[in-house]
Amino acid sequence: QVQLVESGGGLVQAGGSLRLSCAASGRTFRFYGMAWFRQAPGKDREFVAAINWRFIYWSNASPDYADSVRGRFTISGDNAGNTVYLQMNNLKPEDAAVYYCAAAPRYIDSIPKPSDFASWGQGTQVAVSS
Repeated sequence: QVQLVESGGGLVQAGGSLRLSCAASGRTFRFYGMAWFRQAPGKDREFVAAINWRFIYWSNASPDYADSVRGRFTISGDNAGNTVYLQMNNLKPEDAAVYYCAAAPRYIDSIPKPSDFASWGQGTQVAVSS
């Protein structure tokens, strides 16, 4: 099992930036795909961004971003394959949600669903004031 811990959430004004981190521990060799999802009150959990771990390097997932965040958000990982980041720029009020990172035992090569992921973090709150 992979343990995931998110951090970096907070309150930011519209147009501002935040950087979320997701630290993985445990049996990390068992995961291949990492993703960020978000869930706003009263809404379903939705895909935000994804990236694949190829054991020595990160590669693009397909899809890599939801259309709503493409061009504003960037997903990346550290060289050791233990931490995934989500750089969020030009934040909008509609980006406000609890953001979750998730690990999947497969490469992400199609639109990921929450059910594809075996491990989840506890979430970090992002609030955007207008």
